[in-house]
Amino acid sequence: MSDDNSTFIREVNDDLRSDLMKSLWKRFRFVIVGAAVAIVAITAGLRGWEHWKETTAAESGDAFLAALEQARDGNADAALAGFQEIEKSGYGSYPVLAQMRAATVLADKGDTAAAISAFSSVAKDSSQPQAIRDAARLRAAYLLVDHGSYADISAEVEQLAVPGNPARHSAREALGTAAFKAGDLAKAAQWFGDIAADTQSPNGIATRAGIMLDLIAARGGTT
Repeated sequence: MSDDNSTFIREVNDDLRSDLMKSLWKRFRFVIVGAAVAIVAITAGLRGWEHWKETTAAESGDAFLAALEQARDGNADAALAGFQEIEKSGYGSYPVLAQMRAATVLADKGDTAAAISAFSSVAKDSSQPQAIRDAARLRAAYLLVDHGSYADISAEVEQLAVPGNPARHSAREALGTAAFKAGDLAKAAQWFGDIAADTQSPNGIATRAGIMLDLIAARGGTT
């Protein structure tokens, strides 16, 4: 095939493609323009949403840190007000973290009943991560050791005191301490014995369990 023929064929193909594109543009230009506008709008919306999330999370984080600082400085009322505001208007995980910290402030102020209620509320909130709910149960249980019954503590944490649960060690300690305070030495020995027998028990909890088992034995309880 000569160069002239090749050139002619290329020009014809180019013209055909050009005609096809013009035809497609005439038929689908509104669809194409609409799709382009939609892509731009969606992209802008996503970027705006990401910016809003980042900004709002940063604001919540700053407010949370400010309230923590007030709590550390002993300004309990201001800290409590700050945490409660984050509970209502904070973003992401900050509202539940603020609720937990507000409960701690209430406990430090001596309002134990309100603190227990706040921790229990978090523990019962199925929308929260299980780790946070378990931590709230433990905080409520430790407060209940001095302000509740064994049954109250059992209702909070006995479900955690099972093999394999990461919170079992603290839950067993709370239950053992509550049973000991209630005078049920056999049950106390059972819980502290479970701690002592668990090779994964943290050193501090295992040491305290050993001390309690010795004390129970000295009182004539089961070991």
